[in-house]
Amino acid sequence: MEKLMHLILLVSLSELCVSENTTVVYGMEGETITVSCAYSPKENKWREKSWCKHVNKTECQHVVSARRFWLQFLKKWNGNTSIADNIHTGVLTVTLERLQKQDAGLYQCKTDFLGEARTLKKVKVEVLGGVMETQAPEEPKILQSISRLPEAHFNAFVCIITVLLVAKLLTAVLIFTIASRQRSGATREGSHILNQHQRLPLTVQEN
Repeated sequence: MEKLMHLILLVSLSELCVSENTTVVYGMEGETITVSCAYSPKENKWREKSWCKHVNKTECQHVVSARRFWLQFLKKWNGNTSIADNIHTGVLTVTLERLQKQDAGLYQCKTDFLGEARTLKKVKVEVLGGVMETQAPEEPKILQSISRLPEAHFNAFVCIITVLLVAKLLTAVLIFTIASRQRSGATREGSHILNQHQRLPLTVQEN
C-alpha cells in the first residue's frame, strides 16, 4: 500500500496536472519538490526573475530572487526555498526542501524590468501528510518494552541474591551465638570442676 502511494505521487510529480494555466505539484511532508519555469532567453535574459507566493488574488508576496548578471546558475536561498537561473537554456529552477504544511499555496515564477512584471508560470503546491505517521509512534513502544524485559529479570535476580545473602548472614549470626553460649557454658563447667579438685586435698588434711 505504501509503495502504491509513493508510485501515485511520483506519477503526479512527473505528469503535472495543468488546470486554468496553473500547474499543480504534489509533495510529501518533509520531502523536496522542484519546479521548472521556462522562458525565452532572448526576451528575458537580463530581466530580474523571482518566486513569490500569493497571499490573495491580487498580491503575490516575494520569496526569493535569482542572481542577476553574473553567476545566475548558482542557487540563492531563502529559508527552505532556493532558486537558480540558467540564462542559456532559459529555465528558472525553484526547489522547496523539507516541505511543511504551511508551504502549501499558490505561487508564481515572474520576471521584472523597470516596474513591468510578467508571469512565467503559476504553480499550486499541495503538501500531503506522511503515510508512516500512524505507524511511527508504535515502534518506540515495542522497542521500549523489549528493552525493559532484561531489566525486570535482572531486578528479580538481585532481589533473590539479596534474600539469600541476608538468610546466610542471619544463619551465621545464629550459629555464632549458639557456639558462643556453648563455649561460655563449657568454660563455666570446667572452672567449677577445677575448683572442686583444688578443695579436695584440704579436706583430707583436716581429717
